[in-house]
Amino acid sequence: MELDQARAFVRDNRWGILATRHPTGGIRQSPIVAAVDDAGLVVISSRETAYKVRYLRADPWAQVCMFGERFYGPWAWIEGTAEIVSLPEAMEPLVDYRRRFADAVGMNWDDYHERMQREQRVLIRITPERAGPGRQG
Repeated sequence: MELDQARAFVRDNRWGILATRHPTGGIRQSPIVAAVDDAGLVVISSRETAYKVRYLRADPWAQVCMFGERFYGPWAWIEGTAEIVSLPEAMEPLVDYRRRFADAVGMNWDDYHERMQREQRVLIRITPERAGPGRQG
C-alpha cells in the first residue's frame, strides 16, 4: 500500500491500535483515535502520563493498525517515527486534531482547552515511513 493510500484510509477510518516498544523489547498496544494533519502526519491525542507516551519518548518507533466501525473489513497499517508535542505548544495542534472529526461541530472550545490542560494532553505525531498491507494472504 502506498503512503498516500494509507493516509486516505486513516482520514476515513479513525479507530485503531497503536503499537510501541516497551523498554524490555516487547511490544505494547493501545486503542486510539487517529487523524491525518495537513502535513500528512498521523496524529493522536494522549495524556502526558500515559505509558505509550513514556515508551515513545524512549523509542520513537510507532505503528498503527487502523480499521473502520466494523472491525472485520478493510484495514491498513502505518509505521514510522513518532514525535511528542506537549502543552503549551500542543494546544493548537490538539484543536486542529479535534476539528477533524464530524462531531466537533458546535463544540465549546473554551471547555475543550480547559480539559486539555486538566488532562495534561499531548499530541503524538507519526511520520509515515511504511504502510500496508501490500497483499492479502
